[in-house]
Amino acid sequence: MKKIFTMAGRSFSAQEGVLVIAEAGTGHEGDPDRLEALVRAAKQAGADAVKFQMVFAHEILHPETGIVHLPGGPVRLFDRFRALEQNPSFYETAVRLCREEGMIFLCSPFGLESESLLAALSPPAIKIASPELNHFPLIRKAASRGVPLILSTGVSRLGDIEAALEAAAGAPAAALLHCVTSYPAPEEDYNLRVIKTLAAAFGVPVGVSDHSADPALVPVLALSQGACIVEKHICLSREGDGLDDPVALEPDDFGAMVQEIRRAQGLPEDKILSYISTAYGPDRVRACLGTGAKRLAPSEQENYGRTNRSIHFMSALPAGHTLSADDVAILRTEKILSPGIGPEYLDTVIGARLTRAVRDGAGLKWDDLVSRG
Repeated sequence: MKKIFTMAGRSFSAQEGVLVIAEAGTGHEGDPDRLEALVRAAKQAGADAVKFQMVFAHEILHPETGIVHLPGGPVRLFDRFRALEQNPSFYETAVRLCREEGMIFLCSPFGLESESLLAALSPPAIKIASPELNHFPLIRKAASRGVPLILSTGVSRLGDIEAALEAAAGAPAAALLHCVTSYPAPEEDYNLRVIKTLAAAFGVPVGVSDHSADPALVPVLALSQGACIVEKHICLSREGDGLDDPVALEPDDFGAMVQEIRRAQGLPEDKILSYISTAYGPDRVRACLGTGAKRLAPSEQENYGRTNRSIHFMSALPAGHTLSADDVAILRTEKILSPGIGPEYLDTVIGARLTRAVRDGAGLKWDDLVSRG
C-alpha cells in the first residue's frame, strides 16, 4: 500500500515524488553568508527542504560529558555544542532565505526551550532526531503544535519506536526515518528492508536518513522499499569545520544524488533493484537490503542507552535530599557518564528523596531513591 506524507500543502511518496531533505544541521557555523550559501546550494541541487538544528548545549549534554578531539586540539564536547548556539533571529533569517528560494524550512529542536522557539517560527513540520526518540516531554510538546512530526529511528528497537509514536499521538500526522546512528554509517548496516517492516508495523509513512558515504546507494535502494522521504547531510566543503562536514555531501554530489532519486521514483521495486544492482553489484545490494528485522545495527550497539536520553543529576547532592525539577535533566549520556533511568519517569522522581549521595552528572538509578515526600 502506497504511503503518502503530506506537509506544507504538498504530498510526497515513493511513486509520485520523494521529499528530499538537505540536512544543513549546524554547518553554517553561525555565519550568515554560509547559511545563505547552504540554502542556495540545496536549492540548486534539487532538494525540497533544508533542515537545521537549533542547538542549546544545556538541553543536550552535561558539562562534564567528555572531550572531543578536533584539529585545533581537545575541547569539551559541551563547549563544542555551546559554540553552535545561535540567537533566535538567526533562524528567522533561515526561514526567510528558505522562503525566498522556494524551499521548505525544517529544524530539529533538542529540548523544550528550543522547541518553543522553533514553534514560534511556524515550521510546516518538526523533526525529532534519533537521540531524542525517547525524549517524551519534547515529543509530546512538539505533537501539540498542530503540524506533522518526522522522527528518526537510529539506535532504537521496535518498542522504542512504538513508545515514541504513542507520545506523538497528538500530532496530525507522523513519519519515521529509518536511520543508522553512526558517522559514517556502514552501508551494510542499513538493513533497508526495515522500511517495509516499519510501515507495516505502525501504518505510517517511512523514509531514510542516510549517513553512509556513497551518494546514491542507500537513498535509491530505500525507494525500492517504499521510502517517501530521503534525508542526507549537505555541506559546502567536506574540508570545512562543520560538525557533520566529514559525512556530508558537497553540492555537486548532493545534486547527483537527487538526480538518481528522481530517476528512480515511480519505478517498481524490481526495476530499481535491477538498475542499482547493475551499478553497484548484486552482493553489495543484498548486504544493504538486509533481512528486514528491526534490530540495532552492529555499529550502533555500544551506543544504545548512551546516545539516547536518560535522567541525570545536575549537581552533587547529599543523602536525604528531596529532588526538585532543577536537580535533574533529560540528557544524552554519551561516552563517560553513567546512563540513568528513562525520561518517562521524570515526573515520578521529582519529590523523591535520595538514599545516598550522588555525583554531579551521574545517571539517576532507582537505587538512588527511597520514596516520594
